[in-house]
Amino acid sequence: MRTGAGIKRQLNYFTFVILLIIAGQNHNLYSSDSNDDKTARAYFIEDSEIEIDGILDEEIWNKAGVVTDFLQKDPVEGGKTEFPIKVMFAYDENNFFIAVDIKRDKKENIRYTTSRRDKSGNSERIIISLDTYNDKRTAYTFGLTASAVRFDYYHSQDSEYSRDYSFNPVWYGKTNITDNGWTAEMKIPFSQLRFNDTKIQTWGLNMNWYVPAYKEDNYWIVIPKSETGWSSRMGQLIGIKGIKPSSRMELMPYVAGSAVVNPNIDRNDPFAEETALNGRAGIDFKMGLGPNITLDATINPDFGQVEADPAEVNLSAYETFFSEKRPFFTEGAQLLSGGGPGYFYSRRIGAPPKGSPEADYIDRPDNSQILGAAKITGRTFSGLSIGALTSLTSEEYAELYHSIDKKTEEKRVEPLASYNVLRLQQEFGRDASTLGITLTGVHRDMTEGSYLDEILRRNAYTGGLDWNIRFDNGAYNIVGFAGFSHVKGSKNSILNTQLSPAHYFQRPDANHVTVDSNRTSLSGYAASLEVNKNAGDHWLGSAGFWVESPEFELNDIGQLQSADDINYWTNIQYRETVPGMIFYSWNARLHTDNKMNFGGVNLTNTITLLSNFTFLSRNSFYLNGWHRFQGKDDALTRGGPIIGLAAATGVDFGFSTDYSQNHVYGFDSYYNWDESGKEVLYLSGDITVRMAGRLDVTISPAYIYETNPRQYINTLDNGSESTFGKRYIFSFTELNTLRLPVRINYAFTPDLTVELYAEPFATSGNYFRFWELPSAGSVVRREYGTDGTTIVRNDDRSYTVQDGEKEFTLRYRDFEYISLRSNFVLRWEWLPGSTLYLVWQQNRSDYYNETRTSAPASLLESFAAQGYNSFALKISYWFPVN
Repeated sequence: MRTGAGIKRQLNYFTFVILLIIAGQNHNLYSSDSNDDKTARAYFIEDSEIEIDGILDEEIWNKAGVVTDFLQKDPVEGGKTEFPIKVMFAYDENNFFIAVDIKRDKKENIRYTTSRRDKSGNSERIIISLDTYNDKRTAYTFGLTASAVRFDYYHSQDSEYSRDYSFNPVWYGKTNITDNGWTAEMKIPFSQLRFNDTKIQTWGLNMNWYVPAYKEDNYWIVIPKSETGWSSRMGQLIGIKGIKPSSRMELMPYVAGSAVVNPNIDRNDPFAEETALNGRAGIDFKMGLGPNITLDATINPDFGQVEADPAEVNLSAYETFFSEKRPFFTEGAQLLSGGGPGYFYSRRIGAPPKGSPEADYIDRPDNSQILGAAKITGRTFSGLSIGALTSLTSEEYAELYHSIDKKTEEKRVEPLASYNVLRLQQEFGRDASTLGITLTGVHRDMTEGSYLDEILRRNAYTGGLDWNIRFDNGAYNIVGFAGFSHVKGSKNSILNTQLSPAHYFQRPDANHVTVDSNRTSLSGYAASLEVNKNAGDHWLGSAGFWVESPEFELNDIGQLQSADDINYWTNIQYRETVPGMIFYSWNARLHTDNKMNFGGVNLTNTITLLSNFTFLSRNSFYLNGWHRFQGKDDALTRGGPIIGLAAATGVDFGFSTDYSQNHVYGFDSYYNWDESGKEVLYLSGDITVRMAGRLDVTISPAYIYETNPRQYINTLDNGSESTFGKRYIFSFTELNTLRLPVRINYAFTPDLTVELYAEPFATSGNYFRFWELPSAGSVVRREYGTDGTTIVRNDDRSYTVQDGEKEFTLRYRDFEYISLRSNFVLRWEWLPGSTLYLVWQQNRSDYYNETRTSAPASLLESFAAQGYNSFALKISYWFPVN
């Protein structure tokens, strides 16, 4: 009889053999020069001003060359477009102009909905993508919907769907809808583009015309669905000459004021205020350093208008990593992040202070103030991409109040700190392969032996090399990285690092790591290698491995949940991209994943089958299934010995309707269970309704039910020899969670919008059936109330456990948490690049030390929960400096 691991090894061998077979399979390869003979020409305008009004009444549009040869990618790859289109290009000394003339049968079949900038929705649209460096790898994309909504993004890789939406240039676009079609004009200042400093410009060009009413997607150059590439497949835009990259100096000062109203203050808290007023000012600065490099700097940056993070209850040992929403850090972020581990997590900068001194009442800052930050980003003519960032955060103090002696004191809770990131990536070869390096450094200014010096690391350095070696223009590639980390600090801070959830060096049955309380530094490494087949009519695949040594540490400026991991995996995918009788497209993928630690302990082996199907109507569904063989977990006891994991199985299912419609519906679900009694049920829906061409409403209800038989509770000292003298205590938990996110967007114009986001949230947890680990590595439980033990619930709702002569108490842990977080934002771009924000935020919550099953009534209670209201007004003004 084969064991689970034995079966898994056979599956891995089988997968690897298939990968070798499909790697040698013939498929249609392409040359990066295959579209170089397809050209468009831009015409120079002399002493003539084009009014950007969407009406093509300027004489130049009668003289300029016309591009008409679009073809379908959908529904018939390579088919003729249903209706004619004309695109024309012109330029003057400072601007690049685009004109579009589209003919249609009926005005009613032009789908156009008004929304805010960068939200194209389901509108008909024209998209222009420019490889201004002509490097056949990167591109800038500008889009305009029939309702004149502008959107833009940057392609940092040779992929149509590798998009950086933080690219926010200042440009202009208008449309005009007639009874027999629509026209558009676009004006893009050269100051908003990066290009080589040469007399004659040759740019890569592709264009996309999306017609949702007919489910038609048209391109100037159609890249077959079975192939890869974007910039490398473009045609050429010629005719531009004599232009010079500008100095690109821009200033954006802002002023802002806010008021926080909280009527539910503690009257005994000397720091509490029902109304707190705040005013601030700052400036963002941008300047070109030569033709291709940009310096961005900010003093006292303001991020008051961003949306709040979603509510959550985290019962694990690991922190939650939320996405970045601050504009200074999102713009150009792709040039600061490289392949490999999470070296840079920008939300470390300006995070809440780490110090947590004890006092009856504490007044501490919500975040560390960013005194200033600067970054340099860009790409040289030789194909070298550059990203560098430095930031300085201030030292922060908390005021402490002690009720006994009625004294107030001040204590430092965050030191002055500098955060630094450098990212370089060189492109080489005809297939646009890359070699990159990332380096980060954090320094905290702390006095040796101080309170903060005992809990924070003084210095942290991380980085490494990464590579993407491409063959046949990306049809195959080899990607990987080799990285390091080095942290230094006091003995106590490094001891805390060794004991933290990312490392758990104190594990008593681990013979490859030990705790050393005299250490003042840790150094670790990580590496990965993966081989991919990315193109082909049907078969795709990949195989690779990833290792992180036990001492690898990133959490000063990066993100890492756990080190001491060795993972290896394989993927095989079969896809059908040619529409059939029922399906427009479909794919199925077999994935195997294996994990062990550096002590040689095999932890988990998982096999997953995933599938996606899209009907001819563009409605789609997915169906996935997975099985994890019986294994082990070296972190569940939170520093204790390994615990056994029961075999587990799960299934996922979901569907969604055609996104191009005005009413879109979706459903997602999964259910998994294991042999120890664990169950997880997740149900969520998504309903989007677009009304009156201006109003979008999205409701996304979700319900999660989980029974977890292995929720960690505590570690006590009075255990048996089989668990190394410790007692590792767990319980069953039953969790019920409801959330109801609602988004409402109304656009008066693309530049004047109102947005509302609100999320009522409720979750409850019930702890029952307490037990302990009987021996290291065991899958079975020693449940209290059996095996000669007793458990009694006390009047204060705690539990007393008697095990022979040993007695101990477990505290009551049942809870319910409700919250309401909402944002109301009026956004008005009153001048190009200049914006006014009016914001109203609510943050309400209540916590109960009891179990009340989360139900719709709990969501309603969140509206009456205690909390505060915040009101803010921010005005920024953008102006270029010539």
